[in-house]
Amino acid sequence: LFLSVSLSLCLSLWLSGQFPLTQNVTVTEGGTANMTCRVEYNDQTSLQWSNPAQQTLFFGDKKALRDNRIELVRATWAELTISISDISLSDEGQYTCSLFTMPVKTTKAFLTVLGVPERPEITGFTKPAMEGDEITLICTTSGSKPAAHIRWFRNDKEVTGTKEVNATGKSFTVKSTLQLQVDQSDDGVAYTCSVEHVSLSSNPYQVTEVLEVHYAPHVEISHSVIIPQEGQYFKLECVSKGNPLPEPVLWSKDGGELPDIERMIVEGRELTITALNKTDNGTYRCEASNYLGTSGAEYVLFVYGECLT
Repeated sequence: LFLSVSLSLCLSLWLSGQFPLTQNVTVTEGGTANMTCRVEYNDQTSLQWSNPAQQTLFFGDKKALRDNRIELVRATWAELTISISDISLSDEGQYTCSLFTMPVKTTKAFLTVLGVPERPEITGFTKPAMEGDEITLICTTSGSKPAAHIRWFRNDKEVTGTKEVNATGKSFTVKSTLQLQVDQSDDGVAYTCSVEHVSLSSNPYQVTEVLEVHYAPHVEISHSVIIPQEGQYFKLECVSKGNPLPEPVLWSKDGGELPDIERMIVEGRELTITALNKTDNGTYRCEASNYLGTSGAEYVLFVYGECLT
């Protein structure tokens, strides 16, 4: 009876414990993978790790393959753990742990290597664009596995591009294209390409292109007081938009030059009349130009008497 119980116990241990146990491993390209094989019960039988090409890496504590990246971490009757450093995409595949019983028992562990995407580049745009032009922005990243995800942002608002994925060996090249018809509201706008990938965690790679759009001038005149009166200090400002910035600003009165340059002082875009009088009544015009054109605006000045209430 004792012999029967002992044999049953040994058989149970053999069936349940004398079998190699492994786990699949995922590691980022350039990192280190630890491959562990364990047995719960072992009668001093050797463990062995083999690579996807069925080359023996370690047999017990004995190294079998000349590869300086592969090192022994732990070797006992119950465990064989090795490390593979500087992992590349070519290391991916099914690794085998063998327990040399009769017959030999084997277990597979799949090593998944994540290809880190390269930092993105934006191409296809030559500065400056002209208002009304159709432009193309292309964001490209290579080397990702699985394929990276690209998102576009116009300033802080997400916009949709057209995605293209191409396999390059074991990794992927991903492109995303934006096609835009630009106007002056696009001048100075930042378009950001964001590359997201499991290997980057929550820190995507980003690159930004700030658009430069040239457009013809537009001019308006602002004034300092609502009701101009005699003796008052009075200012007109020529507010001009355009890219390149319209320069210089030219002031005129009633179609000719300013008649009193001692009281009518021009500084940059401003025309200041130091003490208004009735002779200042008339139409004042400012003009501003860039290489795309000229724009002008007019202001009709009527000076009221000092006693106005």
